[in-house]
Amino acid sequence: MKIEFAPLNVPLQRRLQTAAALQWVFSFLALAQVCLALFVLLALSDWWMLALLYAGWLWLDWDTPTSGGRRSHWVRSWRVWGYFRDYFPLKLVKTVDLDPKKNYIFGFHPHGLVSSSKASLSHLCSRAGGGNVSVIAVGGAPEALDARPGALTLQVLNRKGFIKLALKHGAQLVPVFSFGENELFDQMENPSGSSLRRLQNRLQCIMGVAMPLFRGRGVFQYSFGLMPYRKPITTIVGRPLPVQQTPSPSSGDIETLHQLYLQSLKQLFEENKAQYGLEEGQHLTFI
Repeated sequence: MKIEFAPLNVPLQRRLQTAAALQWVFSFLALAQVCLALFVLLALSDWWMLALLYAGWLWLDWDTPTSGGRRSHWVRSWRVWGYFRDYFPLKLVKTVDLDPKKNYIFGFHPHGLVSSSKASLSHLCSRAGGGNVSVIAVGGAPEALDARPGALTLQVLNRKGFIKLALKHGAQLVPVFSFGENELFDQMENPSGSSLRRLQNRLQCIMGVAMPLFRGRGVFQYSFGLMPYRKPITTIVGRPLPVQQTPSPSSGDIETLHQLYLQSLKQLFEENKAQYGLEEGQHLTFI
């Protein structure tokens, strides 16, 4: 393999953007393991009291992630997020203005790498006063195993839990498609039925998360590594589907709204694909 090294005269702004993306990769892949190791080391050292205090705080704080979390304006204002956005760059486009008095569920496509908590979604969707948005990666872990450049296959035909949740709480349903999302990493070939895919499916059943064997670029070279490629990402937020609150939705209610959602998602993709480099013959495939 021929290695393409990064030039030495990279502007400071680009170096800061790379550093911001690198901290995200570290947080995603290794931060939890590092924190666990530090906790064990503290527990086995003379500083065991700190580990005990942390364990107590963890127990008291256990339900916070499913009840809205802790919003921090200070953390949200860090400059690192601006550098992270500009690394790709990322852009968010809304097609219509949303009513701030209503709650929304955004169905995000394509793929996901994490699971969504039903309790957390229910908490946000049921809050009085509106103005809350829950974003759910509908394809979940299985779709992540098909995520690679050019992929347009979405696991959505049998994903109806978010539809039921929207009906139960009367949250407006919004299709969202992110152009460029699948261009960030290459993934080892793992067609359905292959030994690798069977192993990945087995690990997913055990751990609850997907284990894609992906490859990106490095920090000082562009040929291999775990950093995402610098590819533009444009996330299009579609028109909300009006949802009438139905505390106990029937299977017919769920199926009707699900079909309407699929039509709206396909329309959103077709209306915008040419603007973001896709050819007329390229279409979404729902499985």
